[in-house]
Amino acid sequence: MNGIVVGDTQASLRFYRDRLGLRVAGTSENWGPEQERLNNVSGARLRITTLRGASGPGVELLEYLAPRDGRPFPADARANDLTHWHTTLITADLPLATAALRAAQATFVSRGAIELADRSLGYSRALLARDPDGHTIELAGE
Repeated sequence: MNGIVVGDTQASLRFYRDRLGLRVAGTSENWGPEQERLNNVSGARLRITTLRGASGPGVELLEYLAPRDGRPFPADARANDLTHWHTTLITADLPLATAALRAAQATFVSRGAIELADRSLGYSRALLARDPDGHTIELAGE
């Protein structure tokens, strides 16, 4: 499971569920001493929404209901930064998923899908884009 902090669960659902086709597998609201220790954030209260694709691990959207003073993802973050990480989503129809991202006016890190010389990961084309909070996603497929 890959957890990402989001500023607005509904905006993230429009991106991941409505545009990319992930389904909501569960929701919860977590708070209390265990959550504070887990996140190392005093007074942590989170809305958690779990998303799943057809197979593989899911994505957890973590919206802090309290405290709401977190910093945004750096707008100038690049793939070669030490803090860079991304979530890989594999799709059966990369052109359709790319079109959905363009329709959502997503920010693309790469110019478009590129052909991969090494196919050992199980896909031959991929691109990088950003979600509404600036997190990088790798969209991969044939």
